[in-house]
Amino acid sequence: MADSAVDVARESIECFNSGDFDRMRSLLADDSYEDEYATQRHLDGADAQVDAARGWKQAFPDGRGTVRGACVDGNTVTLEITWSGTQSGPMRTPDGREMPASNRSVTVDACQVMEIEDGKVRATRHYFDLMTLLQQLGVMERAGAAV
Repeated sequence: MADSAVDVARESIECFNSGDFDRMRSLLADDSYEDEYATQRHLDGADAQVDAARGWKQAFPDGRGTVRGACVDGNTVTLEITWSGTQSGPMRTPDGREMPASNRSVTVDACQVMEIEDGKVRATRHYFDLMTLLQQLGVMERAGAAV
């Protein structure tokens, strides 16, 4: 079980990697929230966050986060992460529609800023490059290509 704030933050990524959503849920405070800025989703409550993680794992069954670094300031942990995987399942869009599997691989850099209280994740602010992800999936043209 996780001991420090950094351990809790890192363990949450490992839970996603292994698809252990029960363990992920146990790391989240009941009234926690996540702001997923790239998709403009505000996920209110632990269950909503686990549901979103399940959705990403459905779209990218081999999806995994590699933590490249961690910074701590009090009870706030920032993880620098590289997300990678192959979109071999349907991907839910923020408006609830589904994008069919593309069978394309993606690699996207991200940061998660997590507030940890009493050994639980209280808040997460997730920053990742959705435009690059969509370009790698072939659903969006590279920004520089249109110029």
